[in-house]
Amino acid sequence: MFLTVAHLAKAKSKFVLVRMLSEAGTGYAFNIKRPRLQEKLIMLRYDPLVKERVLFKEHKKIRSL
Repeated sequence: MFLTVAHLAKAKSKFVLVRMLSEAGTGYAFNIKRPRLQEKLIMLRYDPLVKERVLFKEHKKIRSL
């Protein structure tokens, strides 16, 4: 059996796990899965430390899935 470079190459993952950080400055964060080719996430979610919905921005990539 002959091994070629194509057999040794890893396929790119379709998703990445990212950390979402509260823009309210509380330090509250959560992890979410998003498609790898999508732009960085910005979303409104509930922050229990402020007890209201605030803006969350993607802080950093954690790993590929």
